[in-house]
Amino acid sequence: MSKQNWKPGTVLYPVPVVMVSCGNIDGEKNIVTVAWTGTINSDPAMTYISLRPSRHSYDIIKQSKEFVINLVTKKLAYSCDYCGVKSGKEIDKFKEMHLTAVKGAKVSAPIIYESPVNIECHVKDIIPLGTHDMFLAEVVNVSVSDEYFDKSGKFHFNKTNPVCYSHGCYYTLGEKLGGFGYSVKKKKGRKK
Repeated sequence: MSKQNWKPGTVLYPVPVVMVSCGNIDGEKNIVTVAWTGTINSDPAMTYISLRPSRHSYDIIKQSKEFVINLVTKKLAYSCDYCGVKSGKEIDKFKEMHLTAVKGAKVSAPIIYESPVNIECHVKDIIPLGTHDMFLAEVVNVSVSDEYFDKSGKFHFNKTNPVCYSHGCYYTLGEKLGGFGYSVKKKKGRKK
């Protein structure tokens, strides 16, 4: 086996597919797609998004200090792609994609109601990094669609048909390989 050396770059794929909503329910609102997002801290719950300053949503989020990360499902993949290639300067993406803007529980920014998970965020800091600026944010609320809970109250995210993004393409998730700790879990009937 041999390997090639590439120029420095970020090849951490796949990444989650998210639509970030911003603005406010009664004024200007927009949806931007973001590939650079993730968890920063557990307690307090913190996340980030990285945006190019040229994006229409950049100034909206910089001024409001709020945004919502909306997870994308197979049903929302077309809308997500559309929101990633069209500018909110020219169109109302909520209207064009028939998405429902509902005021967040703890932020003025709208959630995308059709998304099964909406993560409401307050910006704590903006860090210029080069091509993108990172918006560090505290998670202030998470809303989750009731239809994905079982009778015992467990949320089944896999039933939402989540989508990931890898090298320019959207994918649904595949086969489950095991749960956390499965590599060290005792097998039934096996004695040591």
